[in-house]
Amino acid sequence: MAPLPGYKLAQRFAAGETVFTGWCGLPALIILETVAREGFVAVTIDQQHALWDTAATVNGIAAIRQGGASPIVRVPLNAFDTASRVLDFGAEGVIAPMINTVEDAKAFVSATKYPPLGERSWGPTRAMTLAGIPDGKTYLKDANANVVTIAMIETQQALDNVDAIAAVPGIDVLFVGPSDLSIALTNGAELDPHSAKVDAGCEKVIAAAKKAGKIPGLYCVNAERALQTAKRGMRFLAVGSDLGMLRAGVAAQIKTLKAG
Repeated sequence: MAPLPGYKLAQRFAAGETVFTGWCGLPALIILETVAREGFVAVTIDQQHALWDTAATVNGIAAIRQGGASPIVRVPLNAFDTASRVLDFGAEGVIAPMINTVEDAKAFVSATKYPPLGERSWGPTRAMTLAGIPDGKTYLKDANANVVTIAMIETQQALDNVDAIAAVPGIDVLFVGPSDLSIALTNGAELDPHSAKVDAGCEKVIAAAKKAGKIPGLYCVNAERALQTAKRGMRFLAVGSDLGMLRAGVAAQIKTLKAG
């Protein structure tokens, strides 16, 4: 795979690295840049459940790059048009929620990869500017290999189809959403992202990814969970969230003040 200037995420996976990403829901550029500068090699903007609109996302991608990390965006449900747009804005990876079938996976690839893999429309002017890519021919030649497509596996249907989803050309990462998966596997009776059922689902995803030569991943509530699952074979791991880290930091300071 030829490297694309300014694109590091796919190269890390190709080199066998385990990638830990920060996760940001608060649309503040200083937060994104700080998370990047503190050492996360990738930072994810969460459009699905958080507060990011289009303008904030455009600026957020630039802030992440300014901090030295690879920008990733999780788009809303079925927003494959948005997946294409955030790549044009300069994201190196895009996460699509609720990829339950082969048809879902193919639609995702169609929006995010150029022919022959997909039908992504041409217009990466901002992406090329941010990465310092001088001409469109260079971007077009190497974009498919350097843009990372991340399909979320978070339902029973997705688990049933995971081998077939993993086999779709152009899908790069299988990423478990453990909270939704726990709800789905208990028919709405339980929210437990660390349950035995979720862990069993993770093992199935790891096996499917290994068989297809893809990357398995998981959203983790904290670094301890991320390290545990990395030892089991997960290689793309989201670690907590900006709001969660802010709350924990404030709570620790308040606890110290009250104890004093």
